[in-house]
Amino acid sequence: MTDQSSIKARLCVFMFLQYFIWGAWYVSMGAYLANTLKFEGAQIGLAYGAFAIGAMISPFIVGLLADRFFASEKLLAVFGILGGVVLCLLPRCTTFATFYPMLIVYCSLYVPTLALGNSLSLHHLANPKTDFPRVKMLSAVGWIAGLFGLNALQGAESAVQFYLAGGASIVFGLFSLKLPHTPPKKTGAHVSLWEILGFDALALLKKPSFAIFIVCMFLICIPLYFYFVNLGIYLTQLKWENMLVKTSLAQVSDVVFFLLLPLCLGRLGYKVTIFLGILCWVARYLALGTSVDAGGAQTALIFTAILLHGACYDFLFIAGQLYVDDEANERMRGAAQGLIAFILWGAGAWVGTFLAGTVLGKYALATPVNGLAHDWRGIWMTPAIGAAVVLVIFLIFFRNPVKPAAGGAAR
Repeated sequence: MTDQSSIKARLCVFMFLQYFIWGAWYVSMGAYLANTLKFEGAQIGLAYGAFAIGAMISPFIVGLLADRFFASEKLLAVFGILGGVVLCLLPRCTTFATFYPMLIVYCSLYVPTLALGNSLSLHHLANPKTDFPRVKMLSAVGWIAGLFGLNALQGAESAVQFYLAGGASIVFGLFSLKLPHTPPKKTGAHVSLWEILGFDALALLKKPSFAIFIVCMFLICIPLYFYFVNLGIYLTQLKWENMLVKTSLAQVSDVVFFLLLPLCLGRLGYKVTIFLGILCWVARYLALGTSVDAGGAQTALIFTAILLHGACYDFLFIAGQLYVDDEANERMRGAAQGLIAFILWGAGAWVGTFLAGTVLGKYALATPVNGLAHDWRGIWMTPAIGAAVVLVIFLIFFRNPVKPAAGGAAR
């Protein structure tokens, strides 16, 4: 096996394990908090916002530790093992006052692994634009496996989800030691505190299109997280059987669009590809909003929303990460991935999850109608409008990056 083949194989296993952990608890946590622990809508939104808090801390951890002092694979191992221990302690926390802080601790350990894993992969892959989507495709497979594993344990509304994810996290940590050695880059004598903390990536904001990209990523994350916070609750109220297995079709479409992404970026460029990703978010919420009173077409509309996930996620998140990597230089690559993680899973996610929970509470019904305890049309149409506004802003103001002739054609 060649060096690149070995690296790709190890990165594929890494991505599988990393997203198995996430898939084993993230979708089902809303149903667990709402139906088992009886948390209120705003509390559920705040709980999902713990992930965002972890993402806002992540750039500082990556900048201070990974870029300056420790090899990335060793940090990934420590974060994975400690995160697994914290996940296994979460079931002991049955009140919001205890559950919420413990979840923040866990997310502060897990989220840095996303930026670190992406940065490590992009560093070692010979052709990132082609190879990274193919390696990242295993994250979708891992997410599916996490959902299927939890469904087999019938743990969608129980604490078993955290034990499953915790065990996987420890395995993930141990496996990370098998990744290619990735030493810190900013070890020179003249490295400023500004660089150590990852703030040097902010220099990219001087480019108008990059600044527009960051603003749009922040804005789209606000409506985006309505789906993750509320879908499990919606399907539970509809009494969908094997809900976790059915929602895993989202990751099946993920695999398809991971394979299509290099082709789309090559032929359409970043602007059209990301535009299509945002457009699919608008379509997804319109399908969910229409499904509420759609009668016999309800199931088809919900499955349509689920199957749009590949385009929604890959054409937005993965294309965005590749765009950031394209714009950053080698020295600030880790900090740049930390910046996009801060936006996608941090600031935007915190606002989005908070509003998703608030809107969920606002549209609660005093008396359930047809088994539904919320006005779901109102809930789903709120992010549909928000995503449409972002779509217009992005279309008008973003420009594809222009590279010198020696660096390849403009994209």
